[in-house]
Amino acid sequence: MITASHPRAEGGGLSGLLLVALPVALLIWLVLWPVLQAVVGTVYFPGKGFSLSSYAFFFTDAYSLRNLWLTLWVTALTSALRVAVAMPIALYLRFRSGSIAALVQSLALFPLFVPSVLVAYAFIRVLGPNGIVDTVLVALGLPKLPTPYLTPAGPIIGLVWERLPLTLLLLLSGLGRVSIASVDAARDLGAGGLTIFSRIILPRIQSSIIVALAFNVLGLFSAFTLPYLLGPASPEMMGPYMQRTFSDNADPLNATTQAVITFAFCAAFGLVYVRAIARGRRGPA
Repeated sequence: MITASHPRAEGGGLSGLLLVALPVALLIWLVLWPVLQAVVGTVYFPGKGFSLSSYAFFFTDAYSLRNLWLTLWVTALTSALRVAVAMPIALYLRFRSGSIAALVQSLALFPLFVPSVLVAYAFIRVLGPNGIVDTVLVALGLPKLPTPYLTPAGPIIGLVWERLPLTLLLLLSGLGRVSIASVDAARDLGAGGLTIFSRIILPRIQSSIIVALAFNVLGLFSAFTLPYLLGPASPEMMGPYMQRTFSDNADPLNATTQAVITFAFCAAFGLVYVRAIARGRRGPA
């Protein structure tokens, strides 16, 4: 019995390796190899040897540091806002059913199918100078409000709306582990909504929240379209900054350095994501 099980185990292991061989090869070819080339290209120069001058320039240049700080600030705030906005919607959809819940779900998932360019256009038409909001306020005899267009708030609003559905789906996936019967039992024992959320729901969806935050950070840190169209020209987020350095300034070395630094931050959050996934596979603590 024991001897017969070994060939099946070995065959299963070989089949698994063959199944992942192509994705791993593509990962190495399309991601890891270009990253390695970029890192080497920013620290080794033929005929000159190794040098960290491009990194030293980035971390001593005030404008580069302002761009990095703006990117970190926008990424952190947008990620937190996405989770804060998506959480009550996810809780409502998990514990409610019917036509209203279906309508809420449809509206919440709608931004997933809207391109970023259209999001930016709609933002400018509604919240931009002389947009719909300004027109309504003037018609009512009220003063115009300061527009978030071309300010750091502009891309934050657009980015929160754009990828809110992905955060919502991740939270809904985590809430699927929460038993409605356990929530009803806690409510029958007199537990309030805050107690139920903190003692029953939150411990079961911690890994989903971490995954959602990691996904948000990975997408936001290198976001380009909405920060480019809605954000300020100075300082600017890393995505537009890299593009302008490469094309407008014709400086591929510093653009590559910025890309490597961006990748390093994303890789750090990627490790957080991998650890959360591994913890989720082991089951709740």
